Amino acid sequence: MSIGVLALVAAVPILIALVLMVGMRWPATKAMPLAWLAAALGAIGVWGLPVGYVTALTLQGFVTAIGILIIVFGAILILRTLQHSGGMETIQYGMQNITADRRIQAIIIGYMFAAFIEGAAGFGTPAALAAPLLLSLGFPPLAAAVICLVFNSFPVTFGAVGTPVVLGLKFLAPSVNDAVASGAAVNFANMGDFNMVVGQWATLMHLGMIFILPVFMLGFITRFFGPKRSWADGFAAWKFCIFAAVSFTVPYLFFAWNVGPEFPSLIGGLIGLGVIVAGAKAGFCMPKESFDFGPSDKWEPEWTGSVKSDGTTEFKAHMSQFKAWLPYILIGLILVVTRIPELGLKGMLAGVAIKFSHILGFESVNAKIAYLYLPGTIPFMLVAVLTIFIHGMPGDKVKMAWGQAIATMKNPTIALFAAVALVSIFRGSGIADVALNPNAYPSMPLAMAKAVAGVAGNAWPVFASFVGGLGAFITGSNTVSDLLFAEFQWGVATQLDLPRQIIVAAQAVGGGMGNMICIHNIVAVCAVVGLSGMEGQILKKTVWPFLLYGTVVGIVASLMSFVFLPHLF
Repeated sequence: MSIGVLALVAAVPILIALVLMVGMRWPATKAMPLAWLAAALGAIGVWGLPVGYVTALTLQGFVTAIGILIIVFGAILILRTLQHSGGMETIQYGMQNITADRRIQAIIIGYMFAAFIEGAAGFGTPAALAAPLLLSLGFPPLAAAVICLVFNSFPVTFGAVGTPVVLGLKFLAPSVNDAVASGAAVNFANMGDFNMVVGQWATLMHLGMIFILPVFMLGFITRFFGPKRSWADGFAAWKFCIFAAVSFTVPYLFFAWNVGPEFPSLIGGLIGLGVIVAGAKAGFCMPKESFDFGPSDKWEPEWTGSVKSDGTTEFKAHMSQFKAWLPYILIGLILVVTRIPELGLKGMLAGVAIKFSHILGFESVNAKIAYLYLPGTIPFMLVAVLTIFIHGMPGDKVKMAWGQAIATMKNPTIALFAAVALVSIFRGSGIADVALNPNAYPSMPLAMAKAVAGVAGNAWPVFASFVGGLGAFITGSNTVSDLLFAEFQWGVATQLDLPRQIIVAAQAVGGGMGNMICIHNIVAVCAVVGLSGMEGQILKKTVWPFLLYGTVVGIVASLMSFVFLPHLF
């Protein structure tokens, strides 16, 4: 069967999800099970995979989904605990004293605080933490979700202490070693050097959007959620956006070019956060007039969900700012300590897992839940328990917080089980085992990528990042997108005689930008801000900054490939 036909069959589940959620406004709880069914039927009927193997892949997806749900539950639990302890209102009071301007709050929390959390933890954690914080400050839930999803893009390539590069490109090691051994004129001596080079070029591809994205998104948010429906209201804060971008970019570039891919987002977010908070307090680069979304009773119904805002802008401090922020400080510290391999805790926690080996007897189908390493357990749930004592919460408040968090989990559980099972089928469809894949077809995502590559030809640098974005959209992970497509990107670059490290860097950047449209993240954020069932409306809005991001990256990658760096291997 031709690669074009295979690509069309592979695209059917994605198209079903898009049409149902975006076009017909179905909730993910209904759309994703049908998308999974389409993937299963395509795998069995066209790929020729055994029913038992597809069933095993589905069960593997269920196990993986449990891990994601633990993260979602932990994020919701932190929010509910702080709401009932008085800590969240104290944070709101303190933030209002820094600035009441919602645009500046969006930059401080959604852009910079989330970048630090991404650098430390990754795996959807930033949006799950930052979106509820914006919600509690008075943002419409839909606006909070869109802001945090879109801003969780440029830090993602270096998220979780560099995991998408260090782990995501591991299958390229044989190709990299062969290139070095061949005597070709390469600017890397081993896989570690190659990872650093890819990270360096990736920062330059991200650079334009690091500056453009905050300005664009503030205009986007005021256009669709502001009282005046005006782009100009958001653009008026452009000076602070540039200030924030510079504050992040300087340490981001320094660590990427001089240290490696592990710390650019983590250190950039941490230093940037301190700089822009100090700047906001001093009134540096602040817009002349403050912006607010207006009374909540004037908001459109689709902006809000089950978590209602009372529209108040006056808050009371129930404790010191330090005590109120201490849970978040502990989260950041614990994430850093448990994610840096050299400190020893990462290996210890990651090694404790519930393992499911050879599911239904298939040796290649395995899954595990590293429950201590998941951020939902440590630090989210751990810190939620510690907060009970730190904030002196009475028993009835604790019961309410846990009860509300548990009650919120129904809809995301259904949606995520189906979505991650679909991903598992996609990934497992290309198995190199003639007994399971009798036609030796490539995996479903790879079939789609090859079809696009066949059409694109020498224009491939324009499309390379979109393939990375497709991988993140399907799998919910920049790391997994790189694992799926890095070898393919290297192969395309080799065939077209394009700089390999530039095309692989575009893949890594695309995996980052794809986080803003991936179904996993959208379902998770909807759960924590009370918007379950609104996934299609969010995707309809995040797709535009995704396309803008990919266009800018495509232009930069093309210039690097054909104008500035065509001599690179």
